[in-house]
Amino acid sequence: MPRFALTIEYDGGPFVGWQRQENGVSIQQRLEEAVAALEGGARRVVHGAGRTDAGVHALGQVAHVDLSRDWREDRLRDALNAHLRPDPIAVLEARSVTDAFEARFSALRRHYRYIIDNRRAPMTLRLGRVWHVKRPLDAEAMHAAAQLLVGRHDFTTFRSTECQAESPIRALDRLDVRRDGSTIEIVASARSFLHNQVRSLAGSLEHVGSGRWTAAELRAALEAKDRARCGQVAPPHGLYLVAVDY
Repeated sequence: MPRFALTIEYDGGPFVGWQRQENGVSIQQRLEEAVAALEGGARRVVHGAGRTDAGVHALGQVAHVDLSRDWREDRLRDALNAHLRPDPIAVLEARSVTDAFEARFSALRRHYRYIIDNRRAPMTLRLGRVWHVKRPLDAEAMHAAAQLLVGRHDFTTFRSTECQAESPIRALDRLDVRRDGSTIEIVASARSFLHNQVRSLAGSLEHVGSGRWTAAELRAALEAKDRARCGQVAPPHGLYLVAVDY
């Protein structure tokens, strides 16, 4: 069966997350329904590179799916998008790949962005797209503290208690914080992440930016290997899966 890799953009707000669940509609479910419409009703599993949580967005999620017949890449993209309407999900690219390609297991690196809008005024156009933090944040202090977390560490403090990963040890390749006007972006890159890791890091870095924590206290929280020491978990609507490298 021909295999295709899909690059997907979506607004995670209306969905229960990437993965199919009993309690609501997921992005995976809607993609599989769109594929089934092209496959005469046959269900094909759409395998994603990352299982984003409810409310989390994607600019470059990657998935693969096996189809019963070959397609011209641009026609497959357009056909899937026609069946995804009116949901806020778009297939940006469909690409023919070999059977050796696995969206999840072939990935070399995943890139996430967490966006904070640091202003007093209420959100309007960016409502549901960023974390609105009214108190002033020191982005330079956040960036300096973030560098203490880069590298290979036990991230028990910064993962969900429901995380199913066998090991809490991960190698964080990049964790940068930058400000542009009222926007603060936290950029994280690694081969793989633990459940809630990026949101936990973002929430704890907010503590540093607001002056509640020092960089040393953030480092101590990491070294404690204790979930109770996590500062907070930032809300999902500020998080974006930006890209996956292969």
